[in-house]
Amino acid sequence: MSTLALALRDSSTMTRRQLKRLVRYPSMTVQLVVTPVVILLLFVYVFGGTLGKGLGGGRGAYIDYVVPGILLMAAATAATGTAVMVATDMTEGIIARFRTMRIARASVLTGHVVGSVVQQLIGMAVLIGVALAIGFRPDAGIVEWLGAAGMLTLFAVAVTWLAVALGMKSPTPEAASNAPMPLVFLPFLGSGFVPTDSMPTVLRWFAEYQPFTPIMETVRGLLLGTPIGHDAAIAVAWCVGLTAVSYLWAKRTYNKA
Repeated sequence: MSTLALALRDSSTMTRRQLKRLVRYPSMTVQLVVTPVVILLLFVYVFGGTLGKGLGGGRGAYIDYVVPGILLMAAATAATGTAVMVATDMTEGIIARFRTMRIARASVLTGHVVGSVVQQLIGMAVLIGVALAIGFRPDAGIVEWLGAAGMLTLFAVAVTWLAVALGMKSPTPEAASNAPMPLVFLPFLGSGFVPTDSMPTVLRWFAEYQPFTPIMETVRGLLLGTPIGHDAAIAVAWCVGLTAVSYLWAKRTYNKA
């Protein structure tokens, strides 16, 4: 069997390990799915009427606007759980055990990433289902839905590799639970909940140039037909760059552990 085939086999085994862990500890998965849904319902039914008027509509207009931001928040929230699981593996000795086995070294990290991305996509699918049930009305065809799914998957991969790297650098699982938390708040400091042109100058500058904003604008444009402009290229560049840097960081940390 070739080296590549062995690596794929070992990565598949590690992915199954992560998926079984999600099944064995369903409370974490439920929490990571429920939290974004609660935030969606809170903003739509408590703030949606007022904020929707600022968009030139009502609650329905705000549902359409806010969903992309909460989708990214859902992925970032799930990445927090990934960081905790990686830190747990690093501190409880299982990594040392894996090092004594004849498995591809990269498969351990790959298993964490693939398992987490699957979890994030399930969570985002549930969130979209709830959004559709309460009035989300995207104006997208099959091609646009596939494009939005691809963009969200690319983002999930990027944020997961970052969470893996942060989890490996954290001294304890408790510390790892706090490391990715700033990612959860970036949609608030971008165009996730209100347009950036409504913000003060300094905050607007940060909101327009931070990585989450072009990703949210791309997803929003694909699903709702709003102008995308250069946001799609910028969003892909951010995701690819973040994935590459985080992967190299995680790999270096793992090799030195």
